[in-house]
Amino acid sequence: MKRRDFLSGLAVTSASLAAAKVTPNGSGNPSLSQPTAAPAAGGKNIIICAANGYDHIDGGYQLLSQGADTLDAAIKVVSGPENDPNDDSVGLGGLPNEDGVVELDACCMHGPTRRAGSVGGVRDIKNVAALSKAVMDHTGHVMLVGEGAGRFAFAMGFPKENLLTEHSRQIWMLWKETHSNQDWWGPGMADPGWTPPATLEANAVHDQPEPVQRMYAMAADLGIPEAGRMDAIYKVLHPPTGTINCSALNTKGEMSSVTTTSGLAWKLAGRCGDSPIIGAGCYCDQDVGAAGATGNGEENIKVCGAHTIVENMRRGMSPEEAGMDALKRIARNYNNDMRKIAYISMFYYILRKDGTYAGVSMWSGAGDHPRRYVVNDGTKRYETAKYLYEGNAKSWPPMPTVRERKR
Repeated sequence: MKRRDFLSGLAVTSASLAAAKVTPNGSGNPSLSQPTAAPAAGGKNIIICAANGYDHIDGGYQLLSQGADTLDAAIKVVSGPENDPNDDSVGLGGLPNEDGVVELDACCMHGPTRRAGSVGGVRDIKNVAALSKAVMDHTGHVMLVGEGAGRFAFAMGFPKENLLTEHSRQIWMLWKETHSNQDWWGPGMADPGWTPPATLEANAVHDQPEPVQRMYAMAADLGIPEAGRMDAIYKVLHPPTGTINCSALNTKGEMSSVTTTSGLAWKLAGRCGDSPIIGAGCYCDQDVGAAGATGNGEENIKVCGAHTIVENMRRGMSPEEAGMDALKRIARNYNNDMRKIAYISMFYYILRKDGTYAGVSMWSGAGDHPRRYVVNDGTKRYETAKYLYEGNAKSWPPMPTVRERKR
């Protein structure tokens, strides 16, 4: 075929496709389906985020009200905890890995342009949410990790700084002195041979309060202030997961979502959870809605929770129904075995294109401390999450429980 004939045929094909007016309802491409959520008409600005964004959501909402991009507004919210050295769940002051190094993860999705960016295992850069956006804006990639992500950050002008605060270092030292042989090594709950830890008699550990008393004395020796010693002991015994997700919707129906984290405390170096994974930590489809997650990242990765929720909404589920279905999928992965589900904490933050939203949690929380999330649609407020099970999740890795010695 001559080049002229080939180009002529290409032009005819292009014209035919244009004349056919291929639509996203399946008439032109069966892999695409018509979104269920209609474009917002006369909608309002709304931001939804994790509870640790309460003090910072006003700044993001103000940007949104002034016409700022939805992703910029969402990043404004999550950068508050990232910059706060007293918030040891993300960014500066995040609790470190088992080597005492703070490693951060983040991802973002920009609905209007259908783009995404992600970074994982980043050291020495506190604002990794903004860094994930930089990957989106300034590279042809979606994800950068480790040293490469760090070099890219420095090239983009992100300042290098020590993220391990004295507060976080002291808690890490307390963990290292007392529990570093019971961290994230060994089989997880998905292993067929895993069983919950046995209950120990109190006389096996010389009475329950004694280990706590020893840890308290050790905390004092490490220089942890008296007011913070019991909190430090709790974080050693119950390693926290720290994350914040935020999604934003504006009056034009544009959406974006972002998630940032310091991950699991005392994790193995190089571990990435769900937060930098597009479709797990967060997902945003401009035509349908957005979702994000906090909690046990490994469990969320296995169900692609954020993507699953958005696809559920595409098929007609409400935000609450979509989120509860994702939680049930996690439970199903363990055959609904409550001995294992008891260790799983998961929270989904869901915002649909029409402004409908929901927060759903695997566990309800304590009666006087229910699981909550934050909404700002002109009025900032906490809202209580819907839940699958009543009570609180147990912390992983599981520690042997102790019964009082019979007297």
